[in-house]
Amino acid sequence: MATARLNIASGAAPRVVIVGAGPAGVRCAETLLAAGLVPTLVDENRRDGGQIYRRQPEGFRRDYATLYGSEAHKARALHDSFERLRPRIDYRPDTLVWNLTPGQLCCVSQGRHFTLDYDALILCTGATDRLMPLEGWHLAGTYSLGGAQIALKAQSVSIGHRVVFMGSGPLLYLVASQYLKAGAQVAAVLDTSPLGKRIAALPKLLARPGLLWTGMKLLAQLCLARVPVHLGIQPVRVLGDAQGGVSLVQVKTAKGDSLDVECDALALGYHLRPETQLADLAGCRLAFDPASSQWLLELDEAGRTSVSGVYAAGDGAKIRGADAAEHAGRLAALALLEDLQLPVNAAERDEQRQALAVMDQFRLGLAQAFPWPSAQAEALPDTAIVCRCEMISAGELRRTVREKGACEVNRAKAFSRVGMGRCQGRYCSQAGAEVIAAAAGVAVQEVGRQRGQAPVKPLSMLTGEVTP
Repeated sequence: MATARLNIASGAAPRVVIVGAGPAGVRCAETLLAAGLVPTLVDENRRDGGQIYRRQPEGFRRDYATLYGSEAHKARALHDSFERLRPRIDYRPDTLVWNLTPGQLCCVSQGRHFTLDYDALILCTGATDRLMPLEGWHLAGTYSLGGAQIALKAQSVSIGHRVVFMGSGPLLYLVASQYLKAGAQVAAVLDTSPLGKRIAALPKLLARPGLLWTGMKLLAQLCLARVPVHLGIQPVRVLGDAQGGVSLVQVKTAKGDSLDVECDALALGYHLRPETQLADLAGCRLAFDPASSQWLLELDEAGRTSVSGVYAAGDGAKIRGADAAEHAGRLAALALLEDLQLPVNAAERDEQRQALAVMDQFRLGLAQAFPWPSAQAEALPDTAIVCRCEMISAGELRRTVREKGACEVNRAKAFSRVGMGRCQGRYCSQAGAEVIAAAAGVAVQEVGRQRGQAPVKPLSMLTGEVTP
C-alpha cells in the first residue's frame, strides 16, 4: 500500500473526518490540528474517551482513581488533551455513522439524519466484546464484560448483587477488579485459559513488562480479597429461570471436577473483536489473523487501508489496547499528511512505528496466553442459543450445514437468520462461524466472515427538518 496523493480540488482544504473519539481518534485529531488541518470528529458517545476511558455523565463526581484505577493518569491526560482540542475542531458527539458511500458518511444524531462529505476518512471505531455462547447465556442477568463496565462507569451501578466474571483475557481481570473496588460482591473469576499457556507466552509478554506487572497486580488484588479465581475451567451452563434470570453458573475445573457458583449476574467475554463494519462497507480488504482467529483489516504499517483515502487506527484495526491506539492514531494522521504531500516529522513517525512493533509482540503474547476457546463451539449442546437476538440454537445452525449445505457464514445467515438481529452479528457471528466450521469439518477461515450491512447499528429517525 504505497503512499499516494489524494484527489482534492486545487486550493481547497481537505475535508478530513475521524470516526471515534477514543484514544486513537483524539490523538489523530491532535496530530492533524498541529499540522494545520481542522478535522471533523464524529463520536457515537455523548462524551469523548471511547470505551476504555469512557467519561461519567455530567453531574457525577467520582474521581479518576475510582473510575479508572491504574489507568487514571492516562485517562486524565487524554481527556485534558481533548478539552484543548474541542474548541478548535468540528466535534459531533452523540452521532452514529450508520452507512457510507465513497466520499460521504450517512449519520444520525438524536433521530435527525444528515450526511458528511469527506476527502479522507480515518476510522477509529474501537472494538466490542468477543463472546462464546454457552447453554443458558440468554437468561436475564448475563452481560458482556464491556456492558458490565459501562454500567459501572456511566451509570454507577453493578449488574447484580453477586457477580461471576467468566471468559479469558486481560479485560476479565480488569472489570472484576473494578467491581471489587466499587464494593460489589465478586462471586468468582472463571478463566478458560490454563496457567501453562501464560507461562509459555512469557517471552512475548515481557515485551511490555510494566503492563505484565499491572496484570499480575490485578490478579493479586482479587486473591487478597479472597475472590475465588479458577484457571483452565470449562464452561458448562448457566441456570436460572425467565422470571428471576441467572441463579447459578456451572463449570468444570482444570482437574475435571464440577463447580457450581451461585450468582444473580454473569459478565462474559473473551478478548475483543474490532468494529470493521464501516471499513467493510467502504470496500476495505480484510484478512484472517491466525493468532487471534478472527478477521482484521489489511493495513500497511502506517494505517492505510486498501482503499485510497481511508485509514484506520486503534482497536478497530487491530486489538492492541489503549496505549497502542494512541500511537496508531498519531501514525494514521502522519500517513494522511504524507499523502497530502505535507511535511511530516520523520523521527516522530519512526517513534510511533517502533512503539507499535513492541505492542504487537505483546498482542501475540496475549493471544497465546489467553486463546480464543474455539473448541467450545463444537461442544455446545444443540439446545444452546447462539444468536440471542433471533434465538437461534446451535442445533438449528448445524441443520443448515447438514441439510442445506450452508458452509459459508452469509449463506447460513440467510437460511437460519443467525446474525440478522439488532446486534448485526457482533455477539454471535464469530461463534456462529465456529459452529459452522465444526459441523462442516473445515477450518473456521474457510467459512468466511459475515459481511457488513447498513445500518451498522439500530437507529431511529424523526420526520421533519433535516439538520446539517
